[in-house]
Amino acid sequence: MIAVASTIRIRMMQDHVDVVSLPDARLGVFAAAVPWREFRWYRKQRHFSGSYWSATMQAPVGYESRLEYANLLLCDFDPRVDWILSQPFLMEGDDHGTTRRHIPDYLISHTDRLVCVVDVKPAAKLQVPAVRDSLDWTRREVEAHGWEYRVCSEPDPVLLANVQFLAGYRRSFQFDPGQVDAAATVLGAAVTFGEAVRAVTPIAGEQRFARSLVLHLLWTQRLRTDLSHLLSTTSVLELT
Repeated sequence: MIAVASTIRIRMMQDHVDVVSLPDARLGVFAAAVPWREFRWYRKQRHFSGSYWSATMQAPVGYESRLEYANLLLCDFDPRVDWILSQPFLMEGDDHGTTRRHIPDYLISHTDRLVCVVDVKPAAKLQVPAVRDSLDWTRREVEAHGWEYRVCSEPDPVLLANVQFLAGYRRSFQFDPGQVDAAATVLGAAVTFGEAVRAVTPIAGEQRFARSLVLHLLWTQRLRTDLSHLLSTTSVLELT
């Protein structure tokens, strides 16, 4: 029996649906794509759905759980990622006689042209047979196409807390580009967070604005620090 390639259904604007054979799928076909499912919010809903303004996309990106939101934050913080689409497609195909249908949580691309399909699942559910079999099938299909496949679970809580805090300073349009560049220039050596704020204060005009500038530099990763420890005034910062 000749194997039939899996297909993906891509929802476009105005509810038009494109059907593409997975072997023929290229990132360009998603240029006008929208999430397969609509993200809805209503009182007493069981799922934690929402919309997050992504610095990568300069636009909102949806999520359907707190765990998806956590991993979306980390994706947005990753400087390698240059494009994100939530609920990107419905994949359908045969798995040794079983018809499978699956909607991944995210499709992302990297600056090095790597394309990655991402599913987000709690670690406790990964060995549930139905979940495991669905993810295994998705992995085989996606990797056979030459894309990367990644299953994300609960991130390190300290890392997540730090990135969630830095995300408050992710909007580049809220900062003067000249001040951002000047702040990065004046911080030429390893300094503590407190020392960095004091060094940048003459540029920003006030200490509270200097603090925001330093935190923005950390979000954009022009500055780096060890995010496995909670950020504090004694955290050591270095230029990247």
